[in-house]
Amino acid sequence: MSRTRFAPDRGLTNRMVLTMFFLGLLYVVLVGVLIVALGKSWPLIVVIVGGLFFAQFWFSDRIAAYSMGAREVTPEQAPELHGAVDRLCALADMPKPRVAIADTDVPNAFATGRGQKSSLVCATTGLLRRLEPDELEGVLAHELSHVAHRDVAVMTIASFLGVMAGLITRIALWTGLGRSRNNQNALLLLVPLVSAVVYVISFLLTRLLSRYRELSADRAGALLTGRPSALASALTKVSGQMSRIPTRDLRQAEPFNAFFFAPALSGQGLSRLLSSHPTLEQRLERLGKLSTDLGRP
Repeated sequence: MSRTRFAPDRGLTNRMVLTMFFLGLLYVVLVGVLIVALGKSWPLIVVIVGGLFFAQFWFSDRIAAYSMGAREVTPEQAPELHGAVDRLCALADMPKPRVAIADTDVPNAFATGRGQKSSLVCATTGLLRRLEPDELEGVLAHELSHVAHRDVAVMTIASFLGVMAGLITRIALWTGLGRSRNNQNALLLLVPLVSAVVYVISFLLTRLLSRYRELSADRAGALLTGRPSALASALTKVSGQMSRIPTRDLRQAEPFNAFFFAPALSGQGLSRLLSSHPTLEQRLERLGKLSTDLGRP
């Protein structure tokens, strides 16, 4: 990782390494089962999986931006947003990412990209309308810390592995590759079973990593700006405004929760086990303690 002035987090690094190790192990098991099951047709699976992984890794930033309706903006088009990103990048001593705006009333922000040089930071029009300048800087510092710590790339790869667990097994079941009358019943049971196990475990692992990385980004962003209270204020304001957003808009944004600053919820009472973010209370408590620590002589 290129060095920046964002506070390093060894706990985050260790969790990313362990998550990728276990997901890679699960992925090897899944592909191994499919290769055995498909017999001579296994090269097709390898080519499909490899091609999709390459496309997801190299074009993840464009895919995410397109899916959210984000458009890159110039300093002339969004001077305040660019100015905030410029100040934070200078403060953090890191390359400036591309800057985008998504035209939606859902107040949120996200960062994506496989590295600092290919990263993109996006804020929604709903967020820009609602936040004060210091609150916006707190949110952007949070998102830039994801880029600096490279957990954006790890989350992109991790989410891809879970999706592939379902996709490649559907291909096998739909096409019936490698089946014979003798092993058809066994394949019908084995392939979906392995796929379900891999998907569930990968889902839970990515959720655990996602919750920790949000706490890490809160801390790193608040330390960089020196204003945890501004980030806490932005969190409170954004979370409070979610209930006023039309349900249809929240449902459209919900698939991107793992990459958002705050989750866009279309329902109530999501289990903490399934949530992509820590609770608002937990995040505010951490920021409050950090603010107290920074205020001590």
